[in-house]
Amino acid sequence: MRFVDAEEGRALNRDFRRKDYPTNVLSFDYETTPRIVGDLVVCPPVALREAFEQGKSAEAHFAHLIVHGMLHLVGYDHETGTEDAARMEAREREILAGLGYADPYD
Repeated sequence: MRFVDAEEGRALNRDFRRKDYPTNVLSFDYETTPRIVGDLVVCPPVALREAFEQGKSAEAHFAHLIVHGMLHLVGYDHETGTEDAARMEAREREILAGLGYADPYD
C-alpha cells in the first residue's frame, strides 16, 4: 500500500484509467501471484478533503477506502452494474461494522 500526493494520484488515474483528476483510492491487481493480489494507492489529500466534506472522521474514511480498494483487488466491482455495486457496498458495510465503523453510505 502506498500513500501519494494529489499530483501523483492524478497521474496514476490519468495513465491507468484515462480519468484526468486525482481520486481517493486506486487498485492495481496482480494475476499471477496467489499470495499478493495487488497494489493499493491512497491519496491522503483527496481522502482528507472528502472526509471533511462528508462530515466523517479521517480514520473512518481511510478505513472505508482501504476496505473498498481491497475488495476491488479480490474481484468486486461497483462500475459494472447496480447489482454488483449493491453486493460490493453490502460487503463493505459488513467488514467495516466488524471493525467498529459506521455505515459509510449513511
